[in-house]
Amino acid sequence: MKIIATSIFVEDQARAQQFYTEILGFELKHNIDMGGPKWLTVKENNSTNPVEIVLEPNDNPIAKDYQTRLFNEGIPATMFATENLKKEYELLKARGVRFTQEPYAMGDIKLAIFDDTCGNLIQLIEQ
Repeated sequence: MKIIATSIFVEDQARAQQFYTEILGFELKHNIDMGGPKWLTVKENNSTNPVEIVLEPNDNPIAKDYQTRLFNEGIPATMFATENLKKEYELLKARGVRFTQEPYAMGDIKLAIFDDTCGNLIQLIEQ
């Protein structure tokens, strides 16, 4: 068994597609009209990692509640790795990304948290 996809609930699929591709640099994998919400996925750019992120609409009340509660408690919806947190942080700040937690060290790892503009906090980690 292997992981092929994971979902992140988003408030607006079009805004999520723009943020995750143009700002974060992920590659658009699928944008399929399903007669309402789209099957919208992104993946790592220039990578052989096949795992896709499904940018899932939060139009279900349970999904919206879960997403809102995580955000309000300051809990990241997911975590992305980077080889150089300082460099990634500066790049994303220059692109207008709002960080809710500036980079900090915790033992041997470095962490930061940003707002994805779609209702989620995302944690960046350098190990």
